[in-house]
Amino acid sequence: MAINVILNLLAALALIGLLYAQQRKHGSFSVRVFTGMGLGVLLGAALQAIYGAGSAELKTTSDYLDIVGSGYVKLLQMIIMPLIMVSIISAILKLKGINSLGKISALTIGTLMVTTLVAAAIGIVMAKVFHLTAVGLTASAADIARGVYLQGKVETAQAISLPSMLLSFIPANPFLDLTGGRKTSTIAVVIFSVFIGIAATGIHDKKPEIFASFEHFIQVAHAIVMRIVTLVLRLTPYGVFALMAQVVSTSSYTDILHLIDFVLASYSALFLMFLVHLLIVSGLGLNPLRWTKKILPVLTFAFTSRSSAGAIPMSVQTQSQRLGTPEGIANFAASFGATIGQNGCAGIYPAMLAVMIAPTVGIDPFTLSFIAPLLAIITVGSVGVAGVGGGATFAALIVLSSMNLPVALAGLLISIEPLIDMGRTALNVSGSITAGAIASRVLGETDLAVFNSDAEPAIDSERKAA
Repeated sequence: MAINVILNLLAALALIGLLYAQQRKHGSFSVRVFTGMGLGVLLGAALQAIYGAGSAELKTTSDYLDIVGSGYVKLLQMIIMPLIMVSIISAILKLKGINSLGKISALTIGTLMVTTLVAAAIGIVMAKVFHLTAVGLTASAADIARGVYLQGKVETAQAISLPSMLLSFIPANPFLDLTGGRKTSTIAVVIFSVFIGIAATGIHDKKPEIFASFEHFIQVAHAIVMRIVTLVLRLTPYGVFALMAQVVSTSSYTDILHLIDFVLASYSALFLMFLVHLLIVSGLGLNPLRWTKKILPVLTFAFTSRSSAGAIPMSVQTQSQRLGTPEGIANFAASFGATIGQNGCAGIYPAMLAVMIAPTVGIDPFTLSFIAPLLAIITVGSVGVAGVGGGATFAALIVLSSMNLPVALAGLLISIEPLIDMGRTALNVSGSITAGAIASRVLGETDLAVFNSDAEPAIDSERKAA
């Protein structure tokens, strides 16, 4: 190993040591997460300034940082399926009837799809404000290669339909879905867990002793799984630090400046949609400033990790322990929100891309005849995205192919894709948390004492107790 790489890793270890010292002093969870993010930015910027984005030393350093960053994300992914299963079964055992389950699902999914429609409309407006167009853009070799790859995926995207997508949610082999073997495994596990919960409540009166034993088993399993969640989430500042250092050190600032209009338009749209979430929260009678403060740590993780699914455990913990949303509703919202109606990936991104590409084939994107079908396709397509990998890419493919627009031009944005995807993922998670809040408030289940409390979540309070 080169001496430069060793020095880089020693610098990273020193910064991790600062995070650990902050933890030993019982610094709040939120402060430690933002400290990790800040230190990651400083390290990444320093590494790129010294070596350059494409250097061998930087690549090797990034590979070692990936052990911390991606390793943390994998630990989160490890607990997603057990968390969803035990939490949803536990919630159903506590529900008063099946009607409550139907209301939770309808409110959650309905909110996700409606907000995706609003997000798409905002994306169109921002594309107009920033005069986005793909006309005249030059393509690098990487862009061309990406365009060819996307063109090859069009047939797969066109084959996706709402009926086939709904069928894919049904867990024909629940044990396969528990391994995450399919793209729709998360929703399939939710459905399987719902069936188990309903079946268990069905024997409550007929076989009370068996029901009591099963309920106790679920309580034990839930306690153990939540303890694992707590242990993993304590690593969040370190994971955020490593992920942020990788992103900053490997980003091409030249490419970002070349496409700065799209970057600014994207983040303007993301910010406006986040304000929409805050307006919804205000309409629910919740303080938007307090809300923002409480969800910032999970949004920070989503931003750095670019993983909506990986954010599920932290999202559930944030909703239940900081926002007062019941854990069952929180799990429904986080699980559905990771695959259906993603405001950023399935709403804003394909809308802006379609408006940007339309002029290259002589179409005026700001006519009702273009916008109306575009919004309809995006709303329905936001469900279809769940069945394939690379959510934003396939959302764009579905929309562009349905609108008969050249999909290869989407490859022109490959160089800034990671930067845009960070903001999109954070908005996706914000949307799912908002959906959970709506369901919780409409059903009268929100614990306002928890929401109004300034106490840190159990992840910190347990440490202090220890």
